[in-house]
Amino acid sequence: MSEVMSNLSGVKTKIADALRAAEGDTGASAVLVAVVQEFDKKADKAMSQGDTPSAMREAVVELEQAGDSAKAAAEADSGLSAEAKQAVLDAHMAICVLKGSCTG
Repeated sequence: MSEVMSNLSGVKTKIADALRAAEGDTGASAVLVAVVQEFDKKADKAMSQGDTPSAMREAVVELEQAGDSAKAAAEADSGLSAEAKQAVLDAHMAICVLKGSCTG
């Protein structure tokens, strides 16, 4: 297993935490929950990609885009609790750090 794939596993954990927080937050909008669910689906897809450099690069970029959407949705959702918002922001930061380690 490559280092990227190994680190992706940690990112997936952060995203799953964010999804649980969003789904469990009664103040979260349906839109926010749907966007975080999509972020989680993209993480599942990334985990199932081939472990080649090009496949990993594509998966990380796609996952970062989903993370950007989740971050924007969390920042726009005035009903979201601070804890759930932080979980989404943490998941977004995790994928950004992973992408930075792949391209840096």
